[in-house]
Amino acid sequence: MTSTTPLVMRIMALSISTAKRAGVIIRDVLKQGDLGIVDKGKNDPQTEADRSAEKCIIASLSKKFPTIKIIGEEGGTDLNVCDDWLVSEPNESFLQQSCPAAWQDAQPEDFVIWVDPLDGTAEYTQGFVEHVTVLIGVAIKNSAVGGIIHQPFYQHASGEIGRTIWGLKGLGTGGFTPVAPPKDEFIITTTRSHSNALHQRAVDVFNASKVLKVGGAGYKVLQLLEGKAHAYVFATPGCKKWDTCAPEAVLEANGGTLTNINGEHYEYHADVEHVNRRGVLASVGSDHKELVEKIPLDVRQAVGSK
Repeated sequence: MTSTTPLVMRIMALSISTAKRAGVIIRDVLKQGDLGIVDKGKNDPQTEADRSAEKCIIASLSKKFPTIKIIGEEGGTDLNVCDDWLVSEPNESFLQQSCPAAWQDAQPEDFVIWVDPLDGTAEYTQGFVEHVTVLIGVAIKNSAVGGIIHQPFYQHASGEIGRTIWGLKGLGTGGFTPVAPPKDEFIITTTRSHSNALHQRAVDVFNASKVLKVGGAGYKVLQLLEGKAHAYVFATPGCKKWDTCAPEAVLEANGGTLTNINGEHYEYHADVEHVNRRGVLASVGSDHKELVEKIPLDVRQAVGSK
């Protein structure tokens, strides 16, 4: 990895390696048995795995890219981590790709990296570990451009554990084989634990043949990428920018769309509010605008209005 390699490619390549290392930390904490749970609020626990994985990611990226803004869910600023947690080797196979022209000249001040070290913490503590992902999102000039979704507990047929998926707009995706959703039905993926009456109205209008209730924004977007669902509907202000930056980038690099429920893209600059007040609507293989218009206007106006 040379200094002449475009910055976005260097960030993505190191983020791929760092997400994998964070995944090992998450598995190790679970193996040790003491999750060190702290309650941050209703349905919002934090564990030792969240804290340790974030330290690994932020310390590794900060050491290599000291002038780039990094925002982590756990607010971690402690860069004094053991050498074993510091990742310095980028993913070489990613660096063999060609950088899209749109991002070749992006400078450090153009970037914000959004980190969710363990998306799906509630599921992690409840034993639904397949829902857990590590999310590293790369924003350039306000837009989600690149993303890594790492699944620490993904089981390969070979017995290998862990899977790392990446996406960069203008380049495409890697780490998995995309699958188109079925054409003869309409399947929605949505929250396991953050529903309310308004959200339920938004889900019901689609008259879906199946509704998959799963944890974590990363895992919900994977349902779309793997052809298990057509749309991700979340009509409540329950998630944050670190939940959606990486999934948006990966999904849109693969031809899908992720917006708020009014069809507007979220902003990802350094000073933006962290809460996604207008919910999330993501789709693949559908007319996204048509899906937006199916949600009643009064529901769309009510979500996040307070």
